[in-house]
Amino acid sequence: MHVDRDTLATALYVKIDDVLKSSPQLTRWRPAVGIAPKITDAELITLAVLQALLGYHKEARWIRHARMNLTHLFPYIPKQPGYNKRLRTLGTQITHLIRVLALDTDLWQHPVRIADSTPVECGRSRETVTRSDLAGWATYGYCASHSRRFWGLRLHLVTTVHGLPVAFALTTAKTDEREALMDLFDLDTGLLTHPDGLILVVDKGYRDAATERQLTERGVTMIRPAYRTEKPRPGRTLLRAVRQNIESVNQTLKGQLDLERHGGRTGTGVLVRVAQRILAMTAAIWHNWTTGQRDCTNNG
Repeated sequence: MHVDRDTLATALYVKIDDVLKSSPQLTRWRPAVGIAPKITDAELITLAVLQALLGYHKEARWIRHARMNLTHLFPYIPKQPGYNKRLRTLGTQITHLIRVLALDTDLWQHPVRIADSTPVECGRSRETVTRSDLAGWATYGYCASHSRRFWGLRLHLVTTVHGLPVAFALTTAKTDEREALMDLFDLDTGLLTHPDGLILVVDKGYRDAATERQLTERGVTMIRPAYRTEKPRPGRTLLRAVRQNIESVNQTLKGQLDLERHGGRTGTGVLVRVAQRILAMTAAIWHNWTTGQRDCTNNG
C-alpha cells in the first residue's frame, strides 16, 4: 500500500464528498427509478485526480492500473468507456472544486497574483487539423517563450505567488492575453478583492495602457518588465523574485501532469481534461498545506 497516495486520496475524497453533498446545485439529475451508479461522482473525481498525479495520460492504461492497485480505495472501477463518459459530464463540479480547495488554504489570502498563458496543443498532423471536432475553436498560434508554432488552444492561468490556481480559461490560440485576463476579472470580480490591495505580476505580453488603467481603477497594481524604451518601473525586486513561479507552474502542468498529452478530441473532452490537471495540482498544494508540508507548495 502506498501510504502517501492513499492518505491524499482519502482526504481528497472526504473533502469532495462533503462539498458535493452540501452543494445541491452541483448534483446531476437522475431518474427516481433506475439503476444506482456503482461509483459516486466524488469517487470518480478523486480517481481522475490520482490519474493526473500518477502520470497516466492514457485512460485505458490508467483503468488497468487502478483495477490492479486501487480496489482497496475504490471497490468499483468502471471500464474505460464508462469512466470517460462520466468524467466528461463533471466539468462544472471539477471547476467548482478547484476554487473550493484553493479557498481552503491561507495561500488564497496572499496579495500577489501571477498571470500568464501557455499553449495547449491539440494536434500536429494536417489530417487532424482538417478533420478534428476541435477545428474552429483550436487554431494555429505562436508560443514566444519556446519560439514555436502550434495548433490548439491557449490556457490562461492566474495563480497565487505559491502557484495555487486562482482562475483559468481556455481560448483560441490567437486570443489576446490582455483580453482574456480582463474577461476573467469581469466574470469574477472577487478575484480582485483584497483588503491591502492586489498586486498582479505579468510578463511583457500584457503591456497595454488601457488594461493597466482599468486594473488601477479596480485597486490592482500591475508589475511587469519595462521595455528598453521605458523608464525603470516600480516593483523590479518583486518581479525578479516571482517571475519564474508561473513558468514553474506551467512546467508542472506540462511535465508532471501531461497537459499537452490530454487526449481530448472534442471541446468538452479537452475542457474536462485540462480542468482535471488543474484540480490535481490544486489538490496536491491543498494536501501539502493541510498536512503541514508548506515548503512543498511551489512544486504543487
